Amino acid sequence: MKNLKFSKDKNGEFSKVLRERVNKYFKMNSKNIYGNKKMIFKTVFMLCAFFFPLIVINTGAVNSMLLLFILYICSGLGMAGVGMGVMHDAIHGSYSKNKTLNKYIGYTMNLIGANARVWKVQHNVLHHSYTNIDQADDDINAPFFLRFSPHAKRYWIHRFQFLYIWVFYGLSTISWITMKDFVRVCRYKKMGFFSKKKEFSKTLRSIIAWKVFYYSYALVLPLVMVPLPAWIIILAFLSMHFVTGICISIVFQTAHIMPDTTFIKPDSKGEIEQNWTIHQMATTSNYSPNSRIFSWLIGGLNFQIEHHLFPNISHIHYRKLSGIVSKTASEFKIPYLVKDSFFIAIRDHIKMLYQLGKA
Repeated sequence: MKNLKFSKDKNGEFSKVLRERVNKYFKMNSKNIYGNKKMIFKTVFMLCAFFFPLIVINTGAVNSMLLLFILYICSGLGMAGVGMGVMHDAIHGSYSKNKTLNKYIGYTMNLIGANARVWKVQHNVLHHSYTNIDQADDDINAPFFLRFSPHAKRYWIHRFQFLYIWVFYGLSTISWITMKDFVRVCRYKKMGFFSKKKEFSKTLRSIIAWKVFYYSYALVLPLVMVPLPAWIIILAFLSMHFVTGICISIVFQTAHIMPDTTFIKPDSKGEIEQNWTIHQMATTSNYSPNSRIFSWLIGGLNFQIEHHLFPNISHIHYRKLSGIVSKTASEFKIPYLVKDSFFIAIRDHIKMLYQLGKA
C-alpha cells in the first residue's frame, strides 16, 4: 500500500465551517464530547445481556437443547451490543475523557473473544483513514470469494455473493476469535505497526491469553457443566457467534458498501483528489435516522457519517450533530447520504453486492 495523501485545499471551507459549528454546539449547550451517565447504564445493560445467559448456562442447570440455544443466542445479541455500543466508543477514546477508563472499557473487546489492539489498527487507523479505498481500508479487504470494491479483482463466483454473503457475515466473528487476529497482527507488523521493542511479541501473548480466557468461560466450562452432548453445546456456541456476526456485519457494511457511496481510487502518486472530510461524506451513508430505540441498540452507528467525521465524539451526540452536518452539507451543495430505514439500507446493500458481482 502506498502512502496515501488527501488534498488539503479542495472544499476546505466546508470542513472548517462544519467543525466550527460542531464546536459551537458543545460550547453553547455546555456539553463535552464524551459519554455521560447514559453510557454507564448502556455498559451495564449490554454486559449483563452478554454475561447473564452464559452464567445461567455455566451453572449446569440447563438440560434443554432449546433453552441452551436461546441463552447462547441472547448472549450473542448482548455480545453485538457490547461491540457496537460500548467497546466501539472506548477504543475511539470517546467513551470518557479519562484515557485509562477508555483503555479498560476497551478491553470488553477482549472479553468477547477478539483483541482491542489489533482492532484499533484495523478500524481506527486503516478503515477510518482510508474508507472504501481498495487495499487500504481493511474493512473491504476480503478473501477472493468476496468483492466489496469495484476496484478489486472480479471472479465468476462473485455473481452469487449477494446470496451466500450472509453465511460469511455470520461466520465473521468465528473467524475473528480463531485466526483473524493472528493473521492481522502479523500483517500489521509487516506494515510498520507494532514496531516498538517487544511490542509484537507482547501483543501476540496478550491475544493468546485473552482467547484462552474467553474460550474457557464461553465454551469449555459449558462443555463440562451442561448435561447435553458436546456437539449440541458446540453448535449452540456457534449459533451465538453467527447471530453476532450477522448483526455487526450488516450494521457496518450497510454504511459503506452501497450503490450511492463512492470507491475512490488514488492516482499513481497515491494522492486523493478530495480532502479527508469530503472523502468521508462520499464514502459513508446513514440509515434509519428517526428510530431512537434502534439507534440506542446499535451504538448510534446508523449515524455513520457523523461517526466518521467525528470519531472522537461519543455516539450519544450523533443525533444532534446530524442536523448540523446535513444543514452544512446542503449549504455547500455536498451530498449527505441517508436511507429512511434499515431495511432500505439492507436492500440497497444487496443491490450493491449484486452489481459488484456482475461488473
